[in-house]
Amino acid sequence: MPGDNNGVSRWPPVLALLVFVAVVAWMAQVAMGTGGRAISWSELKQDITDGKVEEVTFDRDYVRAKLSEPAKGGGDNVVQAVRVPGDDSFIPLLEDQGIAYRAVPNSGCDSSMSLSLLFLPMLLLGAVWLFLARRDPTGRGVAAFGRSSARLVPEEGTGVTFEDVAGVDEAAEELREIVAFLKTPEKFTSLGGRPPKGVLLVGPPGTGKTLLARAVAGEAAVPFFSISGSDFVEMFVGVGAARVRDLFKTAQEHAPCIIFVDELDAVGKARGVGGPAGNEEREQTLNQLLVEMDGFDNRAGIIVMAATNRPEILDPALLRPGRFDRQVLVDRPDLKGRIAILKVHARELKLDPDVDLEGIAQFTSGFAGADLANALNEAALLAARRGAQSITSSDIKEAIERIIAGLEKKNRRLSPIERRTVAFHESGHAICAAASPGADPVRKISIIPRGIAALGYTIQMPLEDRYLMTKAELLNRITVLYGGRSAEELIFGDITTGAGDDIRKATDLARRMVVEYGMSKKVGAVDYSGADRSNAFGIGFPPDNRVPAARSPVTAETIEREVRAILDRCHQRARDIVRRNRSALEEMSAYLLEHEVLDGDEMNRFLSRVTPVESLEDRPPTETEEIPHLGSG
Repeated sequence: MPGDNNGVSRWPPVLALLVFVAVVAWMAQVAMGTGGRAISWSELKQDITDGKVEEVTFDRDYVRAKLSEPAKGGGDNVVQAVRVPGDDSFIPLLEDQGIAYRAVPNSGCDSSMSLSLLFLPMLLLGAVWLFLARRDPTGRGVAAFGRSSARLVPEEGTGVTFEDVAGVDEAAEELREIVAFLKTPEKFTSLGGRPPKGVLLVGPPGTGKTLLARAVAGEAAVPFFSISGSDFVEMFVGVGAARVRDLFKTAQEHAPCIIFVDELDAVGKARGVGGPAGNEEREQTLNQLLVEMDGFDNRAGIIVMAATNRPEILDPALLRPGRFDRQVLVDRPDLKGRIAILKVHARELKLDPDVDLEGIAQFTSGFAGADLANALNEAALLAARRGAQSITSSDIKEAIERIIAGLEKKNRRLSPIERRTVAFHESGHAICAAASPGADPVRKISIIPRGIAALGYTIQMPLEDRYLMTKAELLNRITVLYGGRSAEELIFGDITTGAGDDIRKATDLARRMVVEYGMSKKVGAVDYSGADRSNAFGIGFPPDNRVPAARSPVTAETIEREVRAILDRCHQRARDIVRRNRSALEEMSAYLLEHEVLDGDEMNRFLSRVTPVESLEDRPPTETEEIPHLGSG
């Protein structure tokens, strides 16, 4: 019965604690001595007069007397009485009877207090011991903290194979080689080569690093130990290093095998970056990991796999040959990969026959594998909520919009002027996109509030995956960002806070064009971003953690002037576009105010009437675009 099992696991530590407390109490009582049977002061003096007392001890306010013979009825032969202050006849009485007497040194507290001071710390230690014992169901107690918590995958595997992995074909091929070595090592060692000691999976969150490791476990048919990097580090010094030693010792007993460490950055962060105090326990754990990876015999067939999405903070010693020899990039999937991922996750779903997975893949550029899986799952929940028998394309598109823009806020009521402002703002974005050659096409416009702060949104999706962008395309993107603000200026003659996020994105993009991409003639092809890309992966720190590059005041002012010039030129171009296409702007806004959503053929009908405007690269700046000198005012 479950209750019996619980009793077996809980009562032995409790009984052991009770025995421990009893022993401590007995030892304390022995150390403090017994007080004896209590009698009155007059009775004590009478016993002394009758010659029944052999010895007297003074203990602060108490006087204990040892009787020459036990009391009647087998009572205690030690008695004690409370001393009466001012009784000067007691000492002469003892001397007259020839009774030896002595005094206990005053320790500053009475017997009960001394007993408590000894007993309570022991009780606290016992409670800690009980906590540690109950934390470990195996009964190893405190010793369990030095044991590794790695989970051993059963021999039948994880149930995941390479057939369940899609969109990361190159990474999967690298790992197939690892599996092949574990199964047939002679194929690779016959020419004198040696297998890699470690394989590091690197990539953004949600790209399938852990799924690949589970696939290796399912394919390898060898013991597979899985552990998280945070499982090594504890609050107790030395525990992490002990767990690393125990993990590799256990792995050697099960060789050939694979050790997988998820979120390696939790324990593998570069040493010396935590300040003077640092994290000594984490560094000791990392040192032990380095020693184990460099010291164990690779002929035993132990391969260490790890995954991280923050390779830039890893200690360089982890990445040198002999430790993590091979680094495998698991990047976001391209169009072909997204189609394959959608097909894998659609196996268990009841999709409508009209669902076009290729069209959905085109609509989800930049999505990782986890994002695609989440989108299909959200679509299944939406279909179930409305009682449908299958998942339709509209369900999937609605799920994708929820991921991109947030949950639809139907109860958020906007005033008529706010709805009108949002309608013109979003229409301005769409018209600027349609009028800018090479800009990503608009897929949908909505003025339904979503998420925390979005009062409306315009979805643009590229027709194909892009890995490079020209200067003209970046300028077009900034122009589209200013489309909403320009529409507000044209229609209302005033501006709102709704363009705050657009301006922030435009400013960041313009600044990167100047200080990072070298797209300013005045600044030149010089990197002033301060991003550190010296690590093995060419990945720098995020913008918030960059250290500004050394710049002279003149260079800094030049950079600011160039950024301002780019932004003002794009803003002016957005004004020209919405002014030239005012009729289309007003018609689209009216349609949005009536229907709230604009997409499909109806949207294409409006955007097809938009008059394109020449690219900024095709014409020199006008006088209105000249930027005044940036002074203190």
